[in-house]
Amino acid sequence: MKEVVKSVSHQQVVKLLHNKFVVVLGDSIQRSVYKDLVLLLQSDKYLTASQLRSKGEQSFQQDCLVEGGSLGALHNGTEYREVRQYQSDHHLLRFYFITRIYSTYMKSILSDFRRGPKPDVVIVNSCVWDISRYDSEWLENYKEHLHQFFDDLNGVLPMESLVIWNVTMPLAKKIRGGFLVSEHKAAHLRSDVIEANFFGGTLADGYGLDVLDLHFEFRFSLQHRAKDGVHWNAVAHRRISWLLLQHMAQAWGSNCPAPSLQWVSIHGVQLRTSEFRCLRPHRPECTQRSSTATPPHRPVGPTLTTRRRGAEPADTVTCTHISTSDGLNEARYRHSYQAQKASRAYCFEKGQVTNTSTVSFCIM
Repeated sequence: MKEVVKSVSHQQVVKLLHNKFVVVLGDSIQRSVYKDLVLLLQSDKYLTASQLRSKGEQSFQQDCLVEGGSLGALHNGTEYREVRQYQSDHHLLRFYFITRIYSTYMKSILSDFRRGPKPDVVIVNSCVWDISRYDSEWLENYKEHLHQFFDDLNGVLPMESLVIWNVTMPLAKKIRGGFLVSEHKAAHLRSDVIEANFFGGTLADGYGLDVLDLHFEFRFSLQHRAKDGVHWNAVAHRRISWLLLQHMAQAWGSNCPAPSLQWVSIHGVQLRTSEFRCLRPHRPECTQRSSTATPPHRPVGPTLTTRRRGAEPADTVTCTHISTSDGLNEARYRHSYQAQKASRAYCFEKGQVTNTSTVSFCIM
């Protein structure tokens, strides 16, 4: 593994996440997000293919398996659980594997936040499992679960906690491997993900959370997607880490971890990093960290700057599907806001960047 130019260094990550408690919620892709952050806290190495594929192992880079995984039965069902944690003298990272954005299990996770240390950062995504492994008519349930999750999360976390909603990354036309999807669902799963991304990003933003548009960021980096059509390689995950760390640095008023343009070469493959893009940039508003929000056994962190969360969104969202001349389905979304929000742009794969009145998506 050869590194020509690193997009972010181990020392920068150690400094940025000093005395921070970071929680990652989501599926196997989010687990790799957690793993890459854990690895970056210890070295400049990249994840290996074996590390990306592994799940439920007893230990990864000095972390520990807290619950589920190989402590029980490894399987691909919706009841699979895996909780991991990495802790050093000045860093705490935790990962929860979830298959649904709101459930009895999610309520128990929020109870952990309520009773224990409050996270400084929550990085969350839940989409593909929600829309493919439960109800065939997923849309209304998914939107309702998003509302419930965002509302409960805002009620549990202090205002200074930074919550980042990761938009689901592009799927291939055909997916295979361990991700079990019925044949009739697999045919339109990509378009369903695009539709779910719109509602997830819109609602997260409406609740005052930050949204990182990974679908947009990787629409032209499909060579880094794994052969199963769902997962991504080490180069992609290092870029995800860089994007997340850039976002955290901006939110906290710190120096960004890396210049805006660099080239990275891994296994002979070059990747150009570029400035991160989120659906709406973080807008600071001064708040004071509450003493009750400080996790035990770690010093109180600095005062953070963040925009307010917690207001119920007043958005109205409608969606229609249009059949285009080349046989592809173009999802055209129209949405309006009672409070006008400036320059929001959604662009997925070949979609055109638009203003807040109309959003068009086109599936590759």
